[in-house]
Amino acid sequence: MAPFLNLLRSRIWTLTAGIALTLAVLLFAGPKAIWWLLGLGLVCAIAERLLTPPESRASLPAQRPQNLSVLPPLTQLLLEELPMPVLLLDEDQRVLFVNQWMRALLGPGQERKHVSAVLRNPEVLAAVATAAGGGQANVPFTVPVPIERHFQAYATRIHVDPPVTALLLHDLTAIRRSEQMRADFIANASHELRTPLAAVSGFIDTLRGHAKEDQTAREQFLDIMSIEASRMRRLIDDLLSLTRIEMNEHVPPEGRIALGDLVREVAAALAPLAKPDHIAIEISADAELPQILGERDELSQLFQNLIHNAIKYGRENGHVWISLGQTPEGQVFATVRDDGEGIAPTAIPRLTERFYRVDVKRSREKGGTGLGLAIVKHIINRHHGKLQVESRLGEGSSFTVLLPPAPPENAEKTEAIPAVT
Repeated sequence: MAPFLNLLRSRIWTLTAGIALTLAVLLFAGPKAIWWLLGLGLVCAIAERLLTPPESRASLPAQRPQNLSVLPPLTQLLLEELPMPVLLLDEDQRVLFVNQWMRALLGPGQERKHVSAVLRNPEVLAAVATAAGGGQANVPFTVPVPIERHFQAYATRIHVDPPVTALLLHDLTAIRRSEQMRADFIANASHELRTPLAAVSGFIDTLRGHAKEDQTAREQFLDIMSIEASRMRRLIDDLLSLTRIEMNEHVPPEGRIALGDLVREVAAALAPLAKPDHIAIEISADAELPQILGERDELSQLFQNLIHNAIKYGRENGHVWISLGQTPEGQVFATVRDDGEGIAPTAIPRLTERFYRVDVKRSREKGGTGLGLAIVKHIINRHHGKLQVESRLGEGSSFTVLLPPAPPENAEKTEAIPAVT
């Protein structure tokens, strides 16, 4: 208490002396008063410094650091490279530090802003307040724009001098999307199976009832039941195939395959399906194509789906063109093109989604399950390739599969034989 009273007395004395000197200057200095005032300010500053006792100056509150000097450089480097968004706040809840992942989320120039101006989510601000009070908080929150993203926010107090509040974000977007896709998949699969099952059950009840002795109705209903049973079988087969492909998607294929021969075999097997609509299948391929590393059965299924789709959705008396070659970058490509009605640009990004159909009614009439292009996508992923889709309404569509060539056979690693001495 005594140092504070001494400091207060010295400040009052300095202020009184400054006012008296200022009045004297204004009375006697005349037009030159401005220069006297400037000199007076300097004198007062020096006087305050000289009149303030050292122990009083030491008792003044120290200004809090406005940077991360309280943390070692190695710690700052680790926080910068930590693969999750990190934000540090000072005692006034102003931003001291954001790492590269947080900058990517919030944008640059967040330093020295109050946390409420940076993160406007009430749950996150409540978690920060809890941590600032010495506790810990762990809350989920969602960033709705520009793309919906989900996070888990963890806030805690770091006991350094002065203390720092740390906010870490764990990105749950991929997990939430995966959960949503799984739920949608189960709902869609149930719906796809429920429709043919309901039809078959209804026809069975009809055959047991008033149509029991009606030969014409019985034959008609049995034909429809056979179609619906085949549809369910195709759906179950595609579901099992998709599950098997997804389970092995992380395992790289090892077999060496000549893609041109494989595509010709698939096209020959599907040629009978093109005859009823008088669709011609034409194949052109470069003379010397490198082999690729692949699983033969999966690649056969891939091109069966693409060529079959081109036949189903092509024009009557039309064409399906298949071309194979090599890009300037060395990738092996196979393009399947039809002259059908084409696909709207807004639908192209969703073509490989499970159960997505551009035209649901037409797809079901053609026997589609909505899983063909999803299977194609996962097979291409396993083979480290890419799928490119181009389409114009009224002009047809083209699906291009890009696959890396197989390395030369003599490039395989061999164990070194030790020299005999």
